[in-house]
Amino acid sequence: MTRIRRALLSAHDKSGLVEFARGLAALGAEILSTGGTAKLLRESGLAVRDVSEVTGFPELLDGRVKTLHPVIHGGILARRDAPEHMAALERHGIAPIDLVAVALYPFERTIARPGVARAEAIEQIDVGGPTLIRAAAKNAASVAVVTDPAQYPAVLAELRASGGSLSAATRERLAHDAFRRTAQYDAAIAAYLRDRDALPTRAAAEPDAWPLRLALEADRVQELRYGENPHQSAALYRVRGGPAVGLTALRQLHGPDPSYNNLLDFDEPAAVVVKHASPCGAGLGATVGDALRRAKASDPVSIYGGIVGVNRRLDLDVVKELAGTFVEVLFAPAWEPAALDEVRRTKKKVRAFELPCDRAALGPRLVEYRSVLGGLLAQSADLADLDEAGLAVVSRRPPTDAERVALRFAWRVAKHAKSNAIVLATRDQLIGVGAGQTNRLDSARIAILRARELGLETAGTVCASDAFFPFRDGLDVVARAGATAVIQPGGSVRDPEVIAAADEHGLAMVTTGLRHFRH
Repeated sequence: MTRIRRALLSAHDKSGLVEFARGLAALGAEILSTGGTAKLLRESGLAVRDVSEVTGFPELLDGRVKTLHPVIHGGILARRDAPEHMAALERHGIAPIDLVAVALYPFERTIARPGVARAEAIEQIDVGGPTLIRAAAKNAASVAVVTDPAQYPAVLAELRASGGSLSAATRERLAHDAFRRTAQYDAAIAAYLRDRDALPTRAAAEPDAWPLRLALEADRVQELRYGENPHQSAALYRVRGGPAVGLTALRQLHGPDPSYNNLLDFDEPAAVVVKHASPCGAGLGATVGDALRRAKASDPVSIYGGIVGVNRRLDLDVVKELAGTFVEVLFAPAWEPAALDEVRRTKKKVRAFELPCDRAALGPRLVEYRSVLGGLLAQSADLADLDEAGLAVVSRRPPTDAERVALRFAWRVAKHAKSNAIVLATRDQLIGVGAGQTNRLDSARIAILRARELGLETAGTVCASDAFFPFRDGLDVVARAGATAVIQPGGSVRDPEVIAAADEHGLAMVTTGLRHFRH
Protein backbone atom coordinates (compact mmCIF):
# COMPACT_ATOMS: atom_id res chain seq x y z
CA MET A 1 0.00 0.00 0.00
CA THR A 2 1.19 3.53 -0.79
CA ARG A 3 0.27 6.20 1.71
CA ILE A 4 -0.74 9.45 -0.03
CA ARG A 5 1.09 12.21 1.84
CA ARG A 6 1.64 14.63 -1.04
CA ALA A 7 -0.51 15.13 -4.13
CA LEU A 8 0.01 17.27 -7.26
CA LEU A 9 -3.24 18.45 -8.91
CA SER A 10 -3.32 20.15 -12.32
CA ALA A 11 -6.62 19.93 -14.15
CA HIS A 12 -8.06 21.83 -17.09
CA ASP A 13 -11.39 20.07 -16.57
CA LYS A 14 -12.14 20.97 -12.97
CA SER A 15 -15.27 18.82 -12.62
CA GLY A 16 -15.29 17.29 -9.14
CA LEU A 17 -11.80 18.61 -8.42
CA VAL A 18 -12.65 20.60 -5.29
CA GLU A 19 -14.39 17.60 -3.69
CA PHE A 20 -11.44 15.37 -4.62
CA ALA A 21 -8.90 17.81 -3.14
CA ARG A 22 -11.01 18.24 -0.02
CA GLY A 23 -11.05 14.47 0.46
CA LEU A 24 -7.27 14.25 0.05
CA ALA A 25 -6.72 17.10 2.50
CA ALA A 26 -9.02 15.48 5.05
CA LEU A 27 -6.78 12.40 4.90
CA GLY A 28 -3.73 14.52 5.67
CA ALA A 29 -2.31 14.96 2.17
CA GLU A 30 -0.45 18.14 1.23
CA ILE A 31 -1.80 19.64 -1.99
CA LEU A 32 0.50 21.08 -4.68
CA SER A 33 -1.00 22.83 -7.65
CA THR A 34 -0.55 25.32 -10.50
CA GLY A 35 -2.24 28.38 -12.00
CA GLY A 36 -6.00 28.30 -12.27
CA THR A 37 -6.27 25.00 -10.42
CA ALA A 38 -4.48 26.42 -7.35
CA LYS A 39 -6.62 29.55 -7.52
CA LEU A 40 -9.87 27.55 -7.56
CA LEU A 41 -8.80 25.33 -4.65
CA ARG A 42 -7.65 28.30 -2.60
CA GLU A 43 -10.93 30.13 -3.21
CA SER A 44 -12.72 26.98 -2.03
CA GLY A 45 -10.97 27.25 1.33
CA LEU A 46 -8.25 24.64 0.81
CA ALA A 47 -4.60 25.00 1.76
CA VAL A 48 -2.56 24.78 -1.45
CA ARG A 49 1.14 25.10 -2.10
CA ASP A 50 2.08 26.56 -5.50
CA VAL A 51 4.42 24.48 -7.64
CA SER A 52 6.42 27.66 -8.34
CA GLU A 53 7.12 27.91 -4.59
CA VAL A 54 8.41 24.34 -4.56
CA THR A 55 10.60 24.72 -7.66
CA GLY A 56 11.79 28.26 -6.95
CA PHE A 57 10.84 29.26 -10.50
CA PRO A 58 7.76 31.20 -11.62
CA GLU A 59 5.51 29.92 -14.36
CA LEU A 60 7.13 30.86 -17.68
CA LEU A 61 6.10 31.54 -21.28
CA ASP A 62 2.43 32.27 -20.63
CA GLY A 63 2.10 29.09 -18.61
CA ARG A 64 3.79 26.78 -21.13
CA VAL A 65 6.40 25.91 -18.48
CA LYS A 66 5.08 25.15 -15.00
CA THR A 67 5.87 21.64 -13.81
CA LEU A 68 8.83 20.74 -16.05
CA HIS A 69 11.43 20.80 -13.28
CA PRO A 70 13.70 18.22 -11.55
CA VAL A 71 12.19 19.03 -8.16
CA ILE A 72 8.77 17.93 -9.43
CA HIS A 73 9.78 14.99 -11.59
CA GLY A 74 12.38 13.80 -9.12
CA GLY A 75 9.65 13.63 -6.49
CA ILE A 76 7.46 11.60 -8.84
CA LEU A 77 10.03 9.27 -10.44
CA ALA A 78 12.11 8.31 -7.41
CA ARG A 79 11.83 4.60 -6.60
CA ARG A 80 10.91 4.24 -2.96
CA ASP A 81 12.62 0.83 -2.80
CA ALA A 82 15.94 2.19 -4.14
CA PRO A 83 18.10 3.64 -1.32
CA GLU A 84 20.20 5.63 -3.79
CA HIS A 85 17.04 7.29 -5.19
CA MET A 86 15.79 8.26 -1.77
CA ALA A 87 19.26 9.50 -0.78
CA ALA A 88 19.33 11.70 -3.90
CA LEU A 89 15.97 13.23 -2.95
CA GLU A 90 17.24 13.99 0.55
CA ARG A 91 20.50 15.42 -0.77
CA HIS A 92 18.66 17.84 -3.04
CA GLY A 93 15.84 18.68 -0.68
CA ILE A 94 13.15 17.04 -2.81
CA ALA A 95 10.01 15.65 -1.18
CA PRO A 96 8.31 12.61 -2.78
CA ILE A 97 4.99 13.08 -4.56
CA ASP A 98 2.62 10.15 -4.05
CA LEU A 99 -0.33 11.06 -6.24
CA VAL A 100 -0.62 13.00 -9.50
CA ALA A 101 -4.02 14.07 -10.85
CA VAL A 102 -4.00 15.68 -14.30
CA ALA A 103 -6.82 16.52 -16.73
CA LEU A 104 -5.16 17.46 -20.02
CA TYR A 105 -5.80 20.54 -22.15
CA PRO A 106 -8.91 19.87 -24.27
CA PHE A 107 -7.14 19.38 -27.60
CA GLU A 108 -9.71 16.90 -28.96
CA ARG A 109 -12.64 19.13 -28.03
CA THR A 110 -10.91 22.17 -29.55
CA ILE A 111 -10.25 20.60 -32.97
CA ALA A 112 -13.80 19.23 -33.09
CA ARG A 113 -15.13 22.81 -33.35
CA PRO A 114 -15.83 23.84 -36.96
CA GLY A 115 -13.36 26.39 -38.32
CA VAL A 116 -10.96 26.32 -35.36
CA ALA A 117 -7.73 28.16 -36.16
CA ARG A 118 -4.57 26.09 -36.36
CA ALA A 119 -2.81 28.42 -33.88
CA GLU A 120 -5.55 27.83 -31.30
CA ALA A 121 -5.34 24.07 -31.81
CA ILE A 122 -1.55 24.08 -31.37
CA GLU A 123 -1.86 26.08 -28.15
CA GLN A 124 -4.13 23.34 -26.77
CA ILE A 125 -1.39 20.71 -27.11
CA ASP A 126 -0.52 19.89 -23.52
CA VAL A 127 3.19 19.26 -22.79
CA GLY A 128 3.60 19.33 -19.02
CA GLY A 129 0.43 17.32 -18.39
CA PRO A 130 1.38 14.22 -20.43
CA THR A 131 4.90 14.40 -18.95
CA LEU A 132 3.49 14.32 -15.42
CA ILE A 133 1.12 11.49 -16.31
CA ARG A 134 3.80 9.34 -17.93
CA ALA A 135 6.23 9.90 -15.06
CA ALA A 136 3.66 8.92 -12.45
CA ALA A 137 2.45 5.93 -14.49
CA LYS A 138 6.01 4.69 -14.98
CA ASN A 139 6.50 4.76 -11.22
CA ALA A 140 3.16 3.09 -10.44
CA ALA A 141 4.96 0.91 -7.90
CA SER A 142 5.03 3.99 -5.67
CA VAL A 143 2.82 6.68 -7.23
CA ALA A 144 -0.87 6.84 -8.13
CA VAL A 145 -1.93 8.71 -11.28
CA VAL A 146 -5.46 9.96 -11.91
CA THR A 147 -6.34 11.16 -15.42
CA ASP A 148 -10.11 11.48 -15.46
CA PRO A 149 -12.55 13.21 -13.08
CA ALA A 150 -14.69 10.07 -13.32
CA GLN A 151 -11.97 8.25 -11.35
CA TYR A 152 -12.10 10.60 -8.36
CA PRO A 153 -14.94 8.92 -6.41
CA ALA A 154 -13.46 5.40 -6.55
CA VAL A 155 -9.98 6.62 -5.62
CA LEU A 156 -11.33 8.61 -2.67
CA ALA A 157 -13.47 5.70 -1.53
CA GLU A 158 -10.43 3.39 -1.37
CA LEU A 159 -8.34 6.04 0.38
CA ARG A 160 -11.01 6.54 3.02
CA ALA A 161 -11.50 2.81 3.52
CA SER A 162 -7.76 2.20 3.96
CA GLY A 163 -6.88 5.28 5.97
CA GLY A 164 -5.16 7.14 3.14
CA SER A 165 -3.48 4.40 1.08
CA LEU A 166 -3.96 2.87 -2.40
CA SER A 167 -3.23 -0.75 -3.25
CA ALA A 168 -0.70 -1.88 -5.85
CA ALA A 169 -3.54 -3.30 -7.96
CA THR A 170 -5.28 0.08 -8.03
CA ARG A 171 -2.08 1.90 -8.94
CA GLU A 172 -1.41 -0.56 -11.78
CA ARG A 173 -4.93 -0.13 -13.12
CA LEU A 174 -4.65 3.66 -12.96
CA ALA A 175 -1.27 3.50 -14.73
CA HIS A 176 -2.77 1.43 -17.54
CA ASP A 177 -5.56 3.98 -17.96
CA ALA A 178 -2.96 6.77 -17.90
CA PHE A 179 -0.83 5.37 -20.72
CA ARG A 180 -3.95 4.69 -22.73
CA ARG A 181 -5.02 8.31 -22.24
CA THR A 182 -1.67 9.75 -23.38
CA ALA A 183 -1.70 7.39 -26.38
CA GLN A 184 -5.16 8.65 -27.32
CA TYR A 185 -4.07 12.24 -26.89
CA ASP A 186 -0.96 11.85 -29.05
CA ALA A 187 -2.93 9.96 -31.71
CA ALA A 188 -5.43 12.83 -31.93
CA ILE A 189 -2.60 15.35 -32.33
CA ALA A 190 -0.86 13.25 -34.99
CA ALA A 191 -4.12 12.84 -36.92
CA TYR A 192 -4.78 16.58 -36.78
CA LEU A 193 -1.30 17.60 -37.88
CA ARG A 194 -1.30 15.20 -40.79
CA ASP A 195 -2.85 16.76 -43.88
CA ARG A 196 -5.51 14.15 -44.41
CA ASP A 197 -6.87 16.05 -47.40
CA ALA A 198 -3.91 14.59 -49.24
CA LEU A 199 -4.95 10.98 -48.66
CA PRO A 200 -4.74 9.11 -51.97
CA THR A 201 -7.88 8.28 -53.90
CA ARG A 202 -6.21 6.49 -56.80
CA ALA A 203 -3.84 3.57 -57.13
CA ALA A 204 -1.08 5.89 -58.42
CA ALA A 205 -0.72 7.69 -55.09
CA GLU A 206 2.68 8.87 -53.90
CA PRO A 207 4.61 6.14 -52.00
CA ASP A 208 4.58 8.12 -48.74
CA ALA A 209 0.96 9.26 -48.93
CA TRP A 210 0.01 6.81 -46.17
CA PRO A 211 1.83 6.77 -42.82
CA LEU A 212 4.32 3.97 -42.14
CA ARG A 213 2.70 3.41 -38.74
CA LEU A 214 -0.97 3.75 -37.92
CA ALA A 215 -2.17 4.06 -34.32
CA LEU A 216 -5.93 4.09 -33.81
CA GLU A 217 -7.89 4.88 -30.67
CA ALA A 218 -11.66 4.84 -30.63
CA ASP A 219 -14.47 5.80 -28.31
CA ARG A 220 -17.27 3.34 -27.70
CA VAL A 221 -20.51 4.71 -29.10
CA GLN A 222 -22.75 1.83 -28.12
CA GLU A 223 -22.65 -1.76 -26.88
CA LEU A 224 -24.58 -4.06 -29.23
CA ARG A 225 -26.88 -6.92 -28.31
CA TYR A 226 -24.56 -9.42 -30.00
CA GLY A 227 -22.23 -9.80 -32.97
CA GLU A 228 -22.84 -11.52 -36.30
CA ASN A 229 -24.20 -14.44 -34.26
CA PRO A 230 -25.79 -14.49 -30.80
CA HIS A 231 -22.76 -16.18 -29.20
CA GLN A 232 -20.50 -13.26 -30.26
CA SER A 233 -20.31 -9.99 -28.34
CA ALA A 234 -19.91 -6.68 -30.18
CA ALA A 235 -19.77 -2.90 -29.87
CA LEU A 236 -19.78 0.14 -32.16
CA TYR A 237 -16.81 2.53 -31.93
CA ARG A 238 -15.97 5.93 -33.43
CA VAL A 239 -12.34 6.54 -34.29
CA ARG A 240 -11.00 9.14 -31.87
CA GLY A 241 -10.51 12.49 -33.57
CA GLY A 242 -12.72 11.48 -36.49
CA PRO A 243 -16.09 13.01 -37.38
CA ALA A 244 -19.35 11.57 -36.10
CA VAL A 245 -20.67 10.38 -39.45
CA GLY A 246 -22.45 7.32 -40.75
CA LEU A 247 -23.36 4.78 -38.09
CA THR A 248 -21.38 6.64 -35.42
CA ALA A 249 -23.85 9.53 -35.75
CA LEU A 250 -26.86 7.32 -34.97
CA ARG A 251 -29.20 8.45 -32.23
CA GLN A 252 -31.59 5.73 -31.07
CA LEU A 253 -35.14 6.90 -30.42
CA HIS A 254 -36.98 3.64 -29.83
CA GLY A 255 -36.66 -0.12 -29.63
CA PRO A 256 -34.28 -2.73 -28.21
CA ASP A 257 -30.52 -2.41 -28.51
CA PRO A 258 -29.27 -3.10 -32.05
CA SER A 259 -27.09 -6.06 -32.94
CA TYR A 260 -23.95 -6.08 -35.11
CA ASN A 261 -25.96 -7.16 -38.17
CA ASN A 262 -28.50 -4.38 -37.68
CA LEU A 263 -25.79 -1.83 -38.37
CA LEU A 264 -23.99 -3.71 -41.19
CA ASP A 265 -28.02 9.26 -50.89
CA PHE A 266 -30.25 10.88 -53.20
CA ASP A 267 -31.21 14.53 -53.89
CA GLU A 268 -34.98 13.94 -54.05
CA PRO A 269 -37.13 12.08 -51.52
CA ALA A 270 -35.79 8.53 -51.45
CA ALA A 271 -36.29 5.29 -49.54
CA VAL A 272 -34.10 2.20 -49.37
CA VAL A 273 -34.53 -1.31 -48.01
CA VAL A 274 -31.30 -2.99 -46.90
CA LYS A 275 -30.77 -6.68 -46.19
CA HIS A 276 -27.40 -8.11 -45.19
CA ALA A 277 -25.71 -4.76 -45.91
CA SER A 278 -26.95 -4.66 -49.53
CA PRO A 279 -29.91 -2.79 -51.06
CA CYS A 280 -32.82 -5.02 -52.06
CA GLY A 281 -35.32 -2.22 -52.59
CA ALA A 282 -35.03 1.44 -53.51
CA GLY A 283 -37.38 4.12 -54.76
CA LEU A 284 -37.79 7.81 -55.43
CA GLY A 285 -40.97 9.84 -55.13
CA ALA A 286 -42.59 13.18 -54.56
CA THR A 287 -42.69 12.28 -50.84
CA VAL A 288 -40.87 9.73 -48.71
CA GLY A 289 -44.13 7.79 -48.50
CA ASP A 290 -44.24 7.51 -52.31
CA ALA A 291 -40.57 6.56 -52.35
CA LEU A 292 -41.13 3.82 -49.76
CA ARG A 293 -44.05 2.34 -51.70
CA ARG A 294 -41.75 1.90 -54.69
CA ALA A 295 -38.89 0.60 -52.55
CA LYS A 296 -41.18 -1.94 -50.90
CA ALA A 297 -42.53 -3.04 -54.30
CA SER A 298 -38.95 -3.70 -55.43
CA ASP A 299 -38.86 -6.74 -53.14
CA PRO A 300 -41.83 -7.19 -50.79
CA VAL A 301 -40.36 -10.51 -49.63
CA SER A 302 -36.84 -9.47 -48.60
CA ILE A 303 -38.07 -6.38 -46.74
CA TYR A 304 -39.13 -8.73 -43.92
CA GLY A 305 -36.63 -8.30 -41.10
CA GLY A 306 -34.74 -5.70 -43.10
CA ILE A 307 -33.55 -2.14 -42.55
CA VAL A 308 -35.58 0.73 -44.00
CA GLY A 309 -34.26 4.25 -44.38
CA VAL A 310 -35.48 7.50 -45.88
CA ASN A 311 -33.58 10.71 -46.61
CA ARG A 312 -36.25 13.16 -45.47
CA ARG A 313 -38.24 13.67 -42.27
CA LEU A 314 -40.04 10.38 -41.62
CA ASP A 315 -43.80 10.93 -41.45
CA LEU A 316 -46.94 8.95 -40.70
CA ASP A 317 -47.30 7.97 -44.35
CA VAL A 318 -44.10 5.91 -44.07
CA VAL A 319 -45.24 4.20 -40.87
CA LYS A 320 -48.64 3.37 -42.39
CA GLU A 321 -46.93 1.94 -45.48
CA LEU A 322 -45.07 -0.47 -43.20
CA ALA A 323 -48.21 -1.60 -41.36
CA GLY A 324 -48.17 -5.40 -41.20
CA THR A 325 -44.52 -5.57 -42.27
CA PHE A 326 -41.86 -6.46 -39.73
CA VAL A 327 -38.62 -4.52 -40.09
CA GLU A 328 -35.66 -4.52 -37.71
CA VAL A 329 -34.58 -0.89 -38.12
CA LEU A 330 -36.08 2.40 -39.28
CA PHE A 331 -33.82 5.40 -39.81
CA ALA A 332 -34.23 8.95 -41.05
CA PRO A 333 -32.48 12.31 -40.59
CA ALA A 334 -35.51 13.49 -38.59
CA TRP A 335 -38.87 12.20 -37.38
CA GLU A 336 -42.34 13.68 -37.24
CA PRO A 337 -43.42 13.32 -33.57
CA ALA A 338 -46.66 11.62 -34.62
CA ALA A 339 -44.73 9.07 -36.68
CA LEU A 340 -42.42 8.26 -33.78
CA ASP A 341 -45.38 7.93 -31.42
CA GLU A 342 -47.05 5.51 -33.86
CA VAL A 343 -43.90 3.39 -34.12
CA ARG A 344 -43.61 3.27 -30.33
CA ARG A 345 -47.25 2.22 -30.09
CA THR A 346 -47.44 -0.35 -32.88
CA LYS A 347 -43.88 -1.57 -33.49
CA LYS A 348 -42.38 -2.41 -30.11
CA LYS A 349 -39.44 -4.34 -31.55
CA VAL A 350 -38.45 -1.87 -34.25
CA ARG A 351 -35.27 0.11 -33.58
CA ALA A 352 -35.83 3.74 -34.57
CA PHE A 353 -32.80 5.94 -35.28
CA GLU A 354 -31.98 9.45 -36.34
CA LEU A 355 -29.15 9.35 -38.87
CA PRO A 356 -27.80 12.47 -40.66
CA CYS A 357 -27.91 12.19 -44.46
CA ASP A 358 -25.80 15.24 -45.34
CA ARG A 359 -23.09 14.06 -47.74
CA ALA A 360 -21.41 17.47 -47.63
CA ALA A 361 -20.75 17.00 -43.92
CA LEU A 362 -18.56 13.99 -44.63
CA GLY A 363 -15.85 16.14 -46.20
CA PRO A 364 -12.79 14.82 -48.03
CA ARG A 365 -10.99 13.43 -44.97
CA LEU A 366 -13.05 10.35 -44.21
CA VAL A 367 -11.06 7.12 -43.93
CA GLU A 368 -12.45 3.58 -43.77
CA TYR A 369 -10.78 0.82 -41.75
CA ARG A 370 -11.37 -2.88 -42.06
CA SER A 371 -9.81 -5.71 -40.13
CA VAL A 372 -8.16 -8.65 -41.84
CA LEU A 373 -6.49 -11.66 -40.27
CA GLY A 374 -3.44 -10.28 -38.48
CA GLY A 375 -3.83 -6.71 -39.66
CA LEU A 376 -5.86 -3.74 -40.79
CA LEU A 377 -6.77 -2.24 -44.16
CA ALA A 378 -7.27 1.52 -44.57
CA GLN A 379 -8.58 3.46 -47.53
CA SER A 380 -10.09 6.83 -48.32
CA ALA A 381 -13.88 6.50 -48.27
CA ASP A 382 -15.67 6.04 -51.61
CA LEU A 383 -17.60 9.32 -51.63
CA ALA A 384 -17.33 9.93 -55.37
CA ASP A 385 -20.62 10.61 -57.10
CA LEU A 386 -21.48 10.38 -60.77
CA ASP A 387 -19.93 13.17 -62.84
CA GLU A 388 -22.36 13.90 -65.65
CA ALA A 389 -19.66 15.75 -67.58
CA GLY A 390 -17.43 12.69 -67.41
CA LEU A 391 -19.94 10.31 -69.00
CA ALA A 392 -18.98 9.02 -72.43
CA VAL A 393 -21.58 7.73 -74.88
CA VAL A 394 -19.88 4.76 -76.57
CA SER A 395 -22.85 3.25 -78.41
CA ARG A 396 -24.28 4.41 -81.74
CA ARG A 397 -27.51 5.41 -80.02
CA PRO A 398 -27.25 7.97 -77.21
CA PRO A 399 -29.55 7.56 -74.21
CA THR A 400 -32.74 9.58 -74.11
CA ASP A 401 -33.23 12.16 -71.37
CA ALA A 402 -35.52 9.73 -69.52
CA GLU A 403 -32.94 6.96 -69.81
CA ARG A 404 -30.23 9.27 -68.44
CA VAL A 405 -32.32 9.95 -65.32
CA ALA A 406 -32.93 6.21 -64.85
CA LEU A 407 -29.26 5.38 -65.43
CA ARG A 408 -28.21 7.80 -62.74
CA PHE A 409 -30.61 6.22 -60.25
CA ALA A 410 -29.50 2.68 -61.16
CA TRP A 411 -25.82 3.65 -60.86
CA ARG A 412 -26.26 5.07 -57.38
CA VAL A 413 -27.99 1.88 -56.22
CA ALA A 414 -25.28 -0.30 -57.80
CA LYS A 415 -22.61 1.64 -55.92
CA HIS A 416 -23.96 0.24 -52.64
CA ALA A 417 -24.61 -3.34 -53.78
CA LYS A 418 -22.03 -6.07 -53.28
CA SER A 419 -19.81 -6.82 -56.26
CA ASN A 420 -20.32 -8.15 -58.86
CA ALA A 421 -23.43 -5.95 -59.02
CA ILE A 422 -26.01 -5.74 -61.77
CA VAL A 423 -28.98 -3.44 -61.17
CA LEU A 424 -32.14 -3.09 -63.25
CA ALA A 425 -34.23 0.02 -62.58
CA THR A 426 -36.67 2.56 -63.89
CA ARG A 427 -36.24 6.24 -63.21
CA ASP A 428 -37.72 5.88 -59.72
CA GLN A 429 -37.72 2.21 -58.70
CA LEU A 430 -35.26 -0.63 -58.28
CA ILE A 431 -36.60 -3.55 -60.33
CA GLY A 432 -33.97 -6.24 -59.85
CA VAL A 433 -30.54 -6.61 -58.30
CA GLY A 434 -27.97 -9.35 -58.55
CA ALA A 435 -24.94 -8.94 -56.30
CA GLY A 436 -22.21 -10.75 -54.44
CA GLN A 437 -21.77 -13.41 -57.11
CA THR A 438 -18.51 -14.84 -58.39
CA ASN A 439 -19.26 -13.69 -61.94
CA ARG A 440 -21.21 -10.91 -63.56
CA LEU A 441 -23.27 -13.22 -65.77
CA ASP A 442 -24.87 -14.90 -62.75
CA SER A 443 -25.58 -11.47 -61.22
CA ALA A 444 -27.42 -10.45 -64.41
CA ARG A 445 -29.45 -13.65 -64.39
CA ILE A 446 -30.35 -13.25 -60.71
CA ALA A 447 -31.46 -9.61 -61.18
CA ILE A 448 -33.86 -10.69 -63.93
CA LEU A 449 -35.04 -13.80 -62.11
CA ARG A 450 -35.82 -11.91 -58.89
CA ALA A 451 -37.73 -9.22 -60.77
CA ARG A 452 -39.85 -11.73 -62.67
CA GLU A 453 -40.56 -13.81 -59.56
CA LEU A 454 -42.00 -10.66 -57.99
CA GLY A 455 -44.04 -9.82 -61.07
CA LEU A 456 -41.97 -6.77 -61.99
CA GLU A 457 -41.54 -5.81 -65.61
CA THR A 458 -37.95 -5.86 -66.90
CA ALA A 459 -38.78 -4.55 -70.36
CA GLY A 460 -38.00 -0.84 -70.57
CA THR A 461 -35.61 -0.86 -67.63
CA VAL A 462 -32.03 0.39 -67.65
CA CYS A 463 -29.03 -1.52 -66.35
CA ALA A 464 -26.09 -0.46 -64.17
CA SER A 465 -22.96 -2.53 -63.64
CA ASP A 466 -20.59 -1.55 -60.83
CA ALA A 467 -17.54 -2.64 -62.89
CA PHE A 468 -16.88 -3.31 -66.56
CA PHE A 469 -18.39 -6.24 -68.46
CA PRO A 470 -15.51 -8.69 -68.97
CA PHE A 471 -17.50 -10.45 -71.70
CA ARG A 472 -20.59 -9.64 -73.72
CA ASP A 473 -22.63 -12.50 -72.21
CA GLY A 474 -23.96 -10.48 -69.24
CA LEU A 475 -24.97 -7.66 -71.56
CA ASP A 476 -26.78 -10.12 -73.88
CA VAL A 477 -28.81 -11.40 -70.92
CA VAL A 478 -30.08 -7.97 -69.80
CA ALA A 479 -30.75 -6.93 -73.40
CA ARG A 480 -32.91 -9.99 -74.01
CA ALA A 481 -34.78 -9.14 -70.77
CA GLY A 482 -35.76 -5.78 -72.28
CA ALA A 483 -33.22 -3.31 -70.88
CA THR A 484 -32.83 -0.32 -73.19
CA ALA A 485 -29.74 1.43 -71.80
CA VAL A 486 -26.63 0.50 -69.83
CA ILE A 487 -24.19 2.39 -67.63
CA GLN A 488 -20.84 0.82 -66.73
CA PRO A 489 -17.27 1.98 -65.97
CA GLY A 490 -15.63 0.63 -69.13
CA GLY A 491 -11.95 -0.20 -69.25
CA SER A 492 -12.08 -3.88 -70.25
CA VAL A 493 -9.82 -5.21 -73.00
CA ARG A 494 -13.08 -6.49 -74.51
CA ASP A 495 -14.82 -3.10 -74.48
CA PRO A 496 -15.07 -3.10 -78.32
CA GLU A 497 -16.84 -6.48 -78.19
CA VAL A 498 -19.23 -5.32 -75.45
CA ILE A 499 -19.99 -2.04 -77.23
CA ALA A 500 -20.64 -3.93 -80.46
CA ALA A 501 -23.12 -6.15 -78.59
CA ALA A 502 -24.90 -3.03 -77.29
CA ASP A 503 -25.21 -1.74 -80.84
CA GLU A 504 -26.53 -5.12 -82.04
CA HIS A 505 -29.30 -4.94 -79.45
CA GLY A 506 -30.00 -1.24 -80.07
CA LEU A 507 -28.94 -0.37 -76.51
CA ALA A 508 -27.64 3.03 -75.47
CA MET A 509 -24.41 2.65 -73.49
CA VAL A 510 -22.49 5.19 -71.43
CA THR A 511 -19.25 4.66 -69.55
CA THR A 512 -18.28 6.43 -66.33
CA GLY A 513 -14.55 5.74 -65.99
CA LEU A 514 -15.36 5.18 -62.31
CA ARG A 515 -15.67 1.78 -60.65
CA HIS A 516 -17.52 1.04 -57.40
CA PHE A 517 -16.43 -2.40 -56.18
CA ARG A 518 -17.82 -3.20 -52.73
CA HIS A 519 -16.69 -6.35 -50.95
